[in-house]
Amino acid sequence: MSLFSKFIAKVRGTNDFSAADWHELEEELLLSDLGPTLTKTVLEQARKIKSENANEALSHILTSTLSSKDRSMLLGETTTVIMVVGVNGTGKTTSVAKLAANIKKSGKSVVMAAGDTFRAAAVEQLQTWGSQIGVEVVAGKTNGDPASVAFDATKRAKELNSDFLIIDTAGRLHNKNDLMAELEKVKRVVEKVFPINETLLVIDATTGQNGLQQAKIFTEAVQTTGIILTKLDGSARGGVALAIENEVDIPIKWIGTGESVNDFAPFEPTNYIQGLLS
Repeated sequence: MSLFSKFIAKVRGTNDFSAADWHELEEELLLSDLGPTLTKTVLEQARKIKSENANEALSHILTSTLSSKDRSMLLGETTTVIMVVGVNGTGKTTSVAKLAANIKKSGKSVVMAAGDTFRAAAVEQLQTWGSQIGVEVVAGKTNGDPASVAFDATKRAKELNSDFLIIDTAGRLHNKNDLMAELEKVKRVVEKVFPINETLLVIDATTGQNGLQQAKIFTEAVQTTGIILTKLDGSARGGVALAIENEVDIPIKWIGTGESVNDFAPFEPTNYIQGLLS
């Protein structure tokens, strides 16, 4: 990503930054999707940095903008239920499958629920993934009730005594009230059997500030416990992770970096920050 590499290279040689230098850094930060609020904060603190410890000081500044909340998976007493939410096009359904594959690789059993019933391609996509990774998928009729699919999947997970149930949800971005009502219905029927332990929001890193707005809408509508950030492929625009955590204080728990099922891993803040600096 190397978002701050140019800044560090300059500041190491001098403490005398011109107005043009600061303007250039501000433009870099905005282009990297930090957003105006966080950019202003970072610049104010960066002005205090001395050349001899630029890397260490910037690392501290950037780390302080990240959420301090726990990034570990929230587990249930019996079956751990994870509801995955987000708008269409973010990689939500693929992320459900990648998360399931990651969990299965650790030796745990998983059931997936194809709850994005309004998009036939999403159901078919999850079923294809299920066949590839060897995970059962519970699906219903196209345009059927997502809550009904979620309930059937919950019953199936209980029958199998599955360690995990991961529920894909409809990705249409309604107004906040409709969104809340739809997701609350899914939650209500599932919790007749098991509590929902995690609600993970999928955000596409390449959408920048639009992704930040999605995060705000969803976190107002549902109690989000973590974020899956997709398409974090090493471009400088990965700065959106800082903006999201700083603005909504929800921890990024997983990142997707490519198309392969293996291009999915827990988010490591230290590695991320070093990537921005190196």
